[in-house]
Amino acid sequence: MSEESRSGKGNGSDGVAVVSWTGGKDGCLSLYKAISQGWNVRYLLSFWNMNRQGAHEVNPDLLSAQAEAMGIPLIRTGFASYEVEFKRVFRDLNEKESEKNNGTKITSAVFGHIETHDRLVERICEELEIELVMPIWKMNSEEIVKEVVAAGFDVILVSVKADILGQEWLGRKIDERFIADLRATDGSIDPCGENGEFHTFVLDGPIFKKRLKIARSEATKREGLWFLDVKEFAVEEKKGQ
Repeated sequence: MSEESRSGKGNGSDGVAVVSWTGGKDGCLSLYKAISQGWNVRYLLSFWNMNRQGAHEVNPDLLSAQAEAMGIPLIRTGFASYEVEFKRVFRDLNEKESEKNNGTKITSAVFGHIETHDRLVERICEELEIELVMPIWKMNSEEIVKEVVAAGFDVILVSVKADILGQEWLGRKIDERFIADLRATDGSIDPCGENGEFHTFVLDGPIFKKRLKIARSEATKREGLWFLDVKEFAVEEKKGQ
């Protein structure tokens, strides 16, 4: 597969797409870019590992509210094998989409990967005979963070490696000072958390019709990670709308 396909630089005009979704900044920026390139994104596909509670996991109700705030349906399911479950969910959706829209097929899948898992998603898309779209593939991590901030996304940290970042980083917004503050803490930390140093959640942004507000949360620690355990939240109208 060409680097152009991997980077998602093709023409998305009239293309119907699904997006692999965790609720974090990389997937959200990739969704934003895919929409800007003309992809008609119909579904967010969220998968959780039934064998363990991973760093990407957030309150499922919060994830559903995020999808509601964007106005894009969320399909969430557990998996023993990500690849097997992705293919199953995609084929089921594609069949329903075809029946509902006079034979229209889902033509692509969008992923927020930067440096890893490309062989896996390439294999998935080749078997499904759809286009692989990775809008931030091989982008510089600092540039991704700057683009997220410049676009107006409201992003917070929801988990951090306890031996690298303290619990005070939970709930920290990714803003203009974020990269400098990371460097001051530990210069080896990737600004996107590409090595698992932290994970994020998006509360608002240019593709959101409403915004999320966290009302109550608490820090919990497990398996060497600090997590922001969100207990209460609200979906709010955006000012000026």
